[in-house]
This record gives sequence, structure tokens and C-alpha cells, in this order.
Amino acid sequence: MIRILPIVLAIVAVAAACNAGSARADGETINYDEAKVPDYVLPDPLVMQDARSVTSAAMWRKLRRPEILELFCTQVYGRRPPTPEGLRFDVTEDTPAALAGKATRKRIRVDFSGRNETWPGVKLTLIVPGGAKTPVPAFVGMHLFDSKSDEPLPGRPLEVEIGEKLPGSRVLDVILERGYAIGTLDANDFCPDDKERFREGALAHFFPGRTGPPGVEEPGAISVWAWGLSRALDYLETDPAIDAKRVAVIGHSRMGKTALWAGAQDERFALVISNNSGCGGAALSRRVFGETVARINGVFPHWFCGNFSKYNGREGKLPVDQHELVALIAPRPVYIASAQEDLWADPRGEFLSAVGAERVYHLLGKPGLETTEMPPAGRSIGNSIGYHLRVGKHALTDYDWLRYLDFADRHFAKPAQAGPRR
Repeated sequence: MIRILPIVLAIVAVAAACNAGSARADGETINYDEAKVPDYVLPDPLVMQDARSVTSAAMWRKLRRPEILELFCTQVYGRRPPTPEGLRFDVTEDTPAALAGKATRKRIRVDFSGRNETWPGVKLTLIVPGGAKTPVPAFVGMHLFDSKSDEPLPGRPLEVEIGEKLPGSRVLDVILERGYAIGTLDANDFCPDDKERFREGALAHFFPGRTGPPGVEEPGAISVWAWGLSRALDYLETDPAIDAKRVAVIGHSRMGKTALWAGAQDERFALVISNNSGCGGAALSRRVFGETVARINGVFPHWFCGNFSKYNGREGKLPVDQHELVALIAPRPVYIASAQEDLWADPRGEFLSAVGAERVYHLLGKPGLETTEMPPAGRSIGNSIGYHLRVGKHALTDYDWLRYLDFADRHFAKPAQAGPRR
């Protein structure tokens, strides 16, 4: 086990909110005080459930990794829907001179055999750099930009001075200029983000007739959305304009949780990016800082499997914690990012997950963060595990995109080996 003591988050100086809990209108007190973070013991990612130590990459791969993955399936996110048979891809639009001639825009409908005809199918919007002579790497995620806009904006301009010139509303141009395609899906095509309606879509097809919240191991919305990201990758593997061995899955907030879970399960994703994903994403549950397991299960009971609610107020009983979710991505590169004013998402807890995953990367012969000191705002650190703390609030900004592009440039210099289809 890894024992962690509360550490003062000196760099997040956002007035008195860091010095005391904040009372909400519903009477619940949310902890934003590092001094009130309880002592906790993290599960060791390199110790089996039967107490055997993981001493080799082969043992991690054959025994410990499947064990951790199973625990996340049964205790946190639920089991993903099955891979559909008879996948069909219908390119409904192929505009070679979109964005004033800078890109090709494609709209793709994804269907599969035997699906419930009341489900309208899945729509992927893909923007590819114009004039590319060879297949290009890509970013894919949920709600990355407004798919109906003629000038999509994947990142919010960061309206502060941080010592560098930011692209502002030109962030999509920068992504394309640097040789990357970008694809977005609508999460509602797979599972509405509504506790009353979440069973519409994929769940209505795979679990017909069921009602109420997710069952004990039944997939919640995050697991369904992650399954949807894999369906987008199914298409990208067929598109000759895309190098499907260099696809990064990316998400912000709840979709950051989704990107991590998608990357943990589907090893075809060559790189994983989590932006401000917080509780149930990159942040350690055991810190009980900002949003908690009880709070997220109470407000969003449809996001996780039924078993996750057993750990409301009992985070120490969880057989896993989020550093092990990050570790499941190893040895592939993963980047975690936080925002200085986003205390709800627990920036330090997100950073400590990256630290906690590092030993698995080392076992597999890859460098991790190579530091236990949280960096100041505006500094990107790490190797196979990347991290930054950004000034500002909860958002996916142009600053974040620049760091992700730099990270992808380093790791996509050579095509990666794709994992098995999930």
C-alpha cells in the first residue's frame, strides 16, 4: 500500500476557499482545505489482490492489469456494451475545401446490424488538414467543437497573460497547421446525459426493457460514451486519410473521465488526454477534496455502475483508486491537466494520480513524470506521463491545446503499435 499524508497545496492561492470548507445551498459542506484531507492509503498498482508483488512486465500484462481493469468494470464504471457486429459507415458529407480551403470536412454515420431502428445512429464529424500527402494523426472526443459551425472552436481562448502568444479563436487552424485531424461525436447519440433518459440510445438496444438507475455492474453513461469513442476509432481505421495507429482520445470534464476510461479499455488509442476530469476521472477519490464520490453519485447517478454508490463516504473501501486508472493506460502516453481555480476537480488529486501511476510506467520501461513536486501554473512537465496546471477556471482552452499538441508531437514522431479492437 502507498500511504499519503495531507500536503498543503500552496500554489492554489484562491483566497479563503482553500482555508475552509465551503457550505452549499443543500447543506453539504465541501472540503477545499488541504489540512482537512484525511490520511489515506492508496492501493498499490503493483500488488495483486492476493498480496503477490508484480515483478515483471509480463506479470503486469497477464495478471495485474486484467485484475485492475475488472475491478473498475465491476465497482466503478460498469461493463461496457459488447462490440457490435456488422458495423457500417456512411459518409454523408465529404467537403474537400472546408474552412476556406484549409481542410476536408467529413460527416459519417455509424450504424451496425440489428440495431433498434428507433435509435438514429451515431454521427461523427471529422476535419482533416487539406493537402496532406500521407495519413495524418488525429484527436477524437465527445463535444470537442460545434459540429454545425462553419468556424468550429475546439478550445476557449484563455483571456490572461501567461508569457506566450495564444491562438485564441484560431486554435482549430493551429491544430490543422500542425498536421492533425480532429473528430467529434455527440454523447447524446449514445446515451443522453440525463438520469431519467440515459437508457435511451445504446442501452435501449443492448439492455431492452430495463428501467431505473444502472444495475450493480451495468454500464453507466461514462462507460457507454467510452464505448462510443471506440466506434469512432472503428471508422478511423477505415479512412485512408487517417493514421489510425496515431489517434489520441481527448476529453474535458465528464468527457475527460470518459477519455481515460476509453483509453484504459481500448488499447488501440495511442495517446490519452484528460482535461479537468476531477472525481471519477484523474482525481484521487480518497482525498475527499472538492467533488466526492457521494456527491457525484447523488447528482449523476447514471454515470457509474450501481456498485460505485457503495463507496459513498467510504472511499477507503474502494479496491482501486484513480492512479490505477491512469496506470491501465501504460505504456502508452497519457496527459493530465488541471486548472488553478477548478478546486471542485481537485488539481492536486489529479497530479497525485499521475505520480501514483509512474511505477507501472517504470516497470514497463517508460519514464513517467519523474517528479513528485507539483509544478507552478503555466509549466508543462513529464515524459510518458504529462501534466500541467493552468491558470483560470474549468475549461478546455487554447493553452491546453498547445500543450497537447506539443505532447502529441513528441510521441507521434513514429507510428505506434495499435492494440486489439474492443
